[in-house]
Amino acid sequence: MTTRILMVYKRFERLWHWSQVALILTLLFSGFAVRGIHHLMDFRTAVVVHTTAALALLVIWAFATFWLFTTGDYRHYLPTREGMIAVFRYYTLGIFMGEEHPYHKVFWRKHNPLQAMAYLSLKVILFPAIWITGLAYLTYGFWYGGTVASSPLGWLSDIHVAAAYAILTFVIAHVYLLTTGHSFIAHVKPMITGYDEVDLTPAEEAYLAETRIVPMK
Repeated sequence: MTTRILMVYKRFERLWHWSQVALILTLLFSGFAVRGIHHLMDFRTAVVVHTTAALALLVIWAFATFWLFTTGDYRHYLPTREGMIAVFRYYTLGIFMGEEHPYHKVFWRKHNPLQAMAYLSLKVILFPAIWITGLAYLTYGFWYGGTVASSPLGWLSDIHVAAAYAILTFVIAHVYLLTTGHSFIAHVKPMITGYDEVDLTPAEEAYLAETRIVPMK
């Protein structure tokens, strides 16, 4: 295997990532205001900001889902059992003992098994839970005609908030892991420039050099 620097994160992927970061932080901040956890924003403004950011994020998710499947990049988010135990051990023990990360990016799989599983869970469980309950809450007046006593708003709100806290937990863990191993800047830089170190087989290196489908340094 040869380590080369090549374009791992395409322009759309980087735009999607940073737009998602900004909108999720906006949703968390405005959501806390709606819940009365802070009063840095009045309730009416918080609802408008929360709703606007949520709809914008839904549009981005729709484009991102279409992009993942049309480009085939969804394969990077499919977890595999190979190396899963080694990566789990690293994050729970090895990282505190100064051990080297057992996983190195390869051309066809840029996420380690644990990352892939976490991202897949985020995309197929937490995100759908957030937007289904959020849209149901937002359009409540159009589809519910029952009594106040039997209103589903209570459990819709509970699921929505629980999913939001789960996403917040993911964000905190994600930022924490950026501070481990290499420097924080070294971890963030690939998502800004798009370039990162990847292990290539001789065949992959020859293929990329000949086809130039991915910029390589």
